[in-house]
Amino acid sequence: MELADPIDFGGRAVIVTGGTKGVGAVIAEAFLAAGAEVMVCGRTEPATLPASGGRSAAFHATDVRDPTAAAGLVAAAAERFGRLDVLVNNAGGSPDADAATVSPRFVEKVVALNLLAPFYVAQAANLVMREQPEGGAVINIGSVSAHDPQPGTAAYSAAKAGLLGLTRALALEWAPEVRVNHITAGPIRTADATALYGEDGGAAVAGIVPMGRLAVPVDVAHACLWLAGPHAAYINGADLAVHGGGEIPARDLARRAPRPPFSSP
Repeated sequence: MELADPIDFGGRAVIVTGGTKGVGAVIAEAFLAAGAEVMVCGRTEPATLPASGGRSAAFHATDVRDPTAAAGLVAAAAERFGRLDVLVNNAGGSPDADAATVSPRFVEKVVALNLLAPFYVAQAANLVMREQPEGGAVINIGSVSAHDPQPGTAAYSAAKAGLLGLTRALALEWAPEVRVNHITAGPIRTADATALYGEDGGAAVAGIVPMGRLAVPVDVAHACLWLAGPHAAYINGADLAVHGGGEIPARDLARRAPRPPFSSP
């Protein structure tokens, strides 16, 4: 049996939404390193674009919450590269907000970015991919919040839960030409770690992860390479957990905690 190279994306074309910074930029760089042509998007072009091996990603200004703009992004990539093989729906996120007082406009914007936008871009990508002999792959970047909501994340958690449901629905409808999969990402150490996890940059959070550390962006990027590659050719509608094992249950943390010394009355 001969095995295809799981990280050879030469001659393939990839879109990474939100690919100008953070996790998205590392995903884009991973595909570039694997030989792919990559287009990233954002509302404004950054000073530097993801690059690897002397090649840089192309940029297309896009607000992916706008269906027309989302379709334009896919059209631009298909025109530039002559094909589209992989879409990574990475754009997303939300600041914490109190569900009791949050405004309807805030909720609408969070749901639009984290659920509607991936739908819009995937719809356009499917139209291109299904006409190719090799088909294509869509990867939706989700969050542990879809499975285990935290305080302050009501709108975000609901949208990410919807993204997981959307993944499974599209996987049913679009196979076998287009595979659609989901990554459940846990806490990730990025440049914004202090803002997200406190002054220790996530050290305390890492203590409740079985792997003993937060994820780093390349952990998610490697998962994308696998899901998009030939070794995952039969993987469709899957939810790949990239969260280091989740969270150690509170009862176990309490059992491990040092107890105060016993003193007789």
